[in-house]
Amino acid sequence: MGRSPCCEKAHTNRGAWTKEEDQLLISYIRAYGEGCWRSLPKAAGLQRCGKSCRLRWINYLRPDLKRGNFTEEEDELIIKLHSIIGNKWSVIAGQFSGRTDNEIKNYWNTRIKRKLIARGLNPKTHLPLDGSSDHSALSCDRQIMPLAIAPQSDNRLRIICFCYHLGFRGSEACSCGTSYDQYLPLEERQQA
Repeated sequence: MGRSPCCEKAHTNRGAWTKEEDQLLISYIRAYGEGCWRSLPKAAGLQRCGKSCRLRWINYLRPDLKRGNFTEEEDELIIKLHSIIGNKWSVIAGQFSGRTDNEIKNYWNTRIKRKLIARGLNPKTHLPLDGSSDHSALSCDRQIMPLAIAPQSDNRLRIICFCYHLGFRGSEACSCGTSYDQYLPLEERQQA
C-alpha cells in the first residue's frame, strides 16, 4: 500500500527552471488558479513533478513575494521571534508579508547566525557565548511589544506580552506570568 508516485520519473525534468517553464507555470496559474499540484504540470504542459511546481510557485514566482534584501527591522524581528519560538520558520514567516519560510530559514543560516556570534550571543540559545549564566536575554520583559488593545473608551496604551501576540496562550513560550485573560491581540480585537 502507499501513495503512488507524484510523477513519472522518466519524463520529468530536473535541475534549474528555464524562463519558458516559469512562464508556462505563471500563465497556467493566472488562468486556472492554484489547484491540484499533482495534475497541474501535465495540464500546464510542463515536464516537472507537482511538488517542484508547487515549490517554484510558492518560493519564487508568486506575485506577492517581497524581493530584495532584508531590512534591519526585519533582522531584529527575526532574532526576537527566534529567541522566543526557535526554528519554527513558518510561524516566523507568518509575521512577515511577502517573505517565505524557506527564505527566512536560509537568511537565518547564512546571515543572522553570524550577526549574533559577532554580538557575542549563541545563535541557538541567544545567551552570551562567554558562558555566563545571565538569562536576561530570554526574559519576557525584553520581549514586550506595545499594542493598542484597550477598549475604545480607555485611551491608555497597554503593554502585552510579545509571546501572547504571536498566539501562544500558555506558558509554552514564556514564563512572564502575564495575566492573558485581560488582553486581546489587536487583530482579535478588530474582529470582535
